[in-house]
Amino acid sequence: MGRLPEVFVRPVTMAEGRRLQQIGRTAKDPVKLRRAIVVLMSAQGRSAPDIAHLLVCSQEYVRGVIHDFNDIGFAALNPKWSGGRPRTIGEAIRRRIRLTALCRPRDLGLPFSVWSLAKLAEYLVATGAVASISRESVRRVLLEAGITWQATKTWKASNDPEFIPRMRRVLELYDFPPADGRGCAWTSSGL
Repeated sequence: MGRLPEVFVRPVTMAEGRRLQQIGRTAKDPVKLRRAIVVLMSAQGRSAPDIAHLLVCSQEYVRGVIHDFNDIGFAALNPKWSGGRPRTIGEAIRRRIRLTALCRPRDLGLPFSVWSLAKLAEYLVATGAVASISRESVRRVLLEAGITWQATKTWKASNDPEFIPRMRRVLELYDFPPADGRGCAWTSSGL
């Protein structure tokens, strides 16, 4: 295979050169910085193989940046994020996940008082909101919405309608024991 023809950036004006140098000094994005360096080095007369060797990248990358800069100018320096895999969970389903997570499971007729990620995912599948969903996907949806997640604690809520008044009476007895009631062994012995 023969040697590829040399590729150089088009003639750069003084203002463009200053702008490239400023990008080289102040760019926060490493992709933009690297592309600006490629253009500057090419404008200084360095060949694509030399630039690739100095920047530890492929010659194809260098040639692509140079061709892009020649075609569209400074827009070629911006990263071309492709966004990754498209979302498989639509906005309507995301909204339903968020609303379900904000509901108390007891209000939905379930026998537990707080959601875990696994229980929420199971409930969404059982109710037909989604065909299938992982705990990680549920976690991400809730995180994007700013819904914080706590690990489930081993607390059981009572079904007794008189639970709260009885609990208050017991706590009141701790705070204000009756004078004629049984005392503790350690209080009567003077310890």
